[in-house]
Amino acid sequence: MTTHSPAKPWSCILFDLDGTITDSAPGIIGRLSRTLEKMGRPVPLPAELVAFVGPPILDGFREVASMNDEEAQEALLVYRGLAASEGPQGDSTVYPGMVGLVRALHAAGIPLALATSKAETQALRVLAHLELSDCFTVICGSSEDETRSAKADVVEEALVRLRAQDVDLSNLVMVGDREHDVQGAAAHGVPAIMVEWGYGSPAEAVGAIAVVHSVDQLRDALL
Repeated sequence: MTTHSPAKPWSCILFDLDGTITDSAPGIIGRLSRTLEKMGRPVPLPAELVAFVGPPILDGFREVASMNDEEAQEALLVYRGLAASEGPQGDSTVYPGMVGLVRALHAAGIPLALATSKAETQALRVLAHLELSDCFTVICGSSEDETRSAKADVVEEALVRLRAQDVDLSNLVMVGDREHDVQGAAAHGVPAIMVEWGYGSPAEAVGAIAVVHSVDQLRDALL
């Protein structure tokens, strides 16, 4: 773990997916709307549904759609079914420059890991669609039943898998767009860089070691 003032060169970089590499909000919001319709629930405005993007999806069903645990689990099954049948394309609009940056980091020999609250099966499909799978040493997401969905739990599992591959974890950094990324990484002593182009607000950057406004700034912070 990081025991000094965090700065590059990084021994390993953890990336969030939604809101960091990809702009997946349109696809997620569309599936959420259809999920709520299928369950006979009112559908919030798209601006409200953006709150679902980033945190564990079960939390969104409970907090945004006011569902109890049983209803949220039922909604999760509907949502996962839609995601499985529609493919990754709706979640694969990439922020300009991010594919090139990921490939540049990989080419520089820096181990990369994905740590996302998106279902791992779906994250694998998205990265395969973007032809980025080979750039990541570890791809870790939430479990299908959401027992592993909190960002701290996803980061923990990613670290376990990285250790199993003897990746140097002495100087880690997390890159994300929401407070969940900053806090989830901090739970394991990992500093975080916040990207401004995602779904978070400036207030969510509390605790981040840096906030970057462009992919060029992120490149400077990582390479």
